[in-house]
Amino acid sequence: MFYWLLKYVVLGPVLKLLFRPDVRGLSHLPRTGPVILACNHLSFSDSIFTPLIVDRRVTFVAKAEYFTGKGIKGWLMRQFFSGTGTIPVDRSGGKAAQAALDTLLRVLREGGVAGIYPEGTRSPDGRLYRGKTGVARLVLESGAVVVPVALLNTDEIQPTGTLIPKIKRVRMRFGAPLDFSRYEASKGDRFVERAITDEIMFELMAMSGREYVDVYASKLKTTISSTSPPGASVPADR
Repeated sequence: MFYWLLKYVVLGPVLKLLFRPDVRGLSHLPRTGPVILACNHLSFSDSIFTPLIVDRRVTFVAKAEYFTGKGIKGWLMRQFFSGTGTIPVDRSGGKAAQAALDTLLRVLREGGVAGIYPEGTRSPDGRLYRGKTGVARLVLESGAVVVPVALLNTDEIQPTGTLIPKIKRVRMRFGAPLDFSRYEASKGDRFVERAITDEIMFELMAMSGREYVDVYASKLKTTISSTSPPGASVPADR
């Protein structure tokens, strides 16, 4: 109930008025059945604008730190993400990360819409990075179609490290559904998982016009962090 209240009464109308979404291809989104929205990730605001545009309920995962913040800001963020059905994930890996994927899989098996950022983290510099194969495992286990979603300028609206977004028209593109049913007999095949993931990333590259980098964004962030001098600014991970 809180999800729909935020979307249609509290936040949705105000955000649409301020940011005047320029959305194309939304008709590609199936009205029923399990769907994975595979999005590039440029800004904290991506997880706000995408569910705002889609008529169906969208379930995302977000880093666990959003649910453990202190003070008023921490409480507000916790209430917002909990109320919108966002799932916390411990991105240190292992069983915690798998638990989040399992929850998204449950959403898909119930015929819902799961949102995921195949890059696994926000882009540190606006380029598109190598996708992680969790999205492919969801595809193979659920049989869901994948709708690629290109966010074109959310990094301009809310750059890394900023709290207050700039008032600017948000631009989004929804691609035609990708059907991977031809791989349904290949669950657990890591080569197939990589092929599915790379196909999704290729679509996101073509739709977004962003330069593609064949390394994991998380690895680049680790490198930047380890080579930065003390006190230097390092892109925050959201």
